[in-house]
Amino acid sequence: MSTHAPSPVAAHCDELLDALGRFRERSALTERWGEQLAKVLGGGGRLLAAGNGGSAAQAQHLTAELVGRYRDDRPPFSAIALHADTSSTTAIANDYGVDEVFARQVRAHGRPGDVLMLLSTSGASANLLSAADAARGAGLSVWALTGAAPNPLMAGSDEALCVPAASTATVQELHLVAVHMICQAFDAAVERMNGR
Repeated sequence: MSTHAPSPVAAHCDELLDALGRFRERSALTERWGEQLAKVLGGGGRLLAAGNGGSAAQAQHLTAELVGRYRDDRPPFSAIALHADTSSTTAIANDYGVDEVFARQVRAHGRPGDVLMLLSTSGASANLLSAADAARGAGLSVWALTGAAPNPLMAGSDEALCVPAASTATVQELHLVAVHMICQAFDAAVERMNGR
């Protein structure tokens, strides 16, 4: 009986499965974040979210679920993906530099008590670190979804969920899992708050 090593494609599934098991051990944080977001957004606050590249797509996925809906119909909530305003991001990058792209928007849109969610596979993006500094200075809570710990963004955030995975692709896949878990906890908390 011969044993064959899995193909690189199948090995991706093995890596994801292994990382998911380790991720699950810390996933209770997603439930707490969803419940806290329900309180903040239900009280008139907002979520600001940012990331670069694939992490920008994940950040925008999160805000879309909150403004639209995750599963069941419910009222919309204020959530803004900071990279989605291309005119602002390109103007800020041109006039102030790339490191200020998100920080300047945080100072414009963020209010004390709001939440800034930053997504980064490396946890080292200078523009996200600047945004975290701006948010803390403006009284926002800073939450980060990152790759493996330790990393600078984890250190610069109030709370961080770090995904222990070797590849960027697996980190991004588990960030999407985290986004959906946050949304599920958010919706459940909103339903409880509304007495349903």
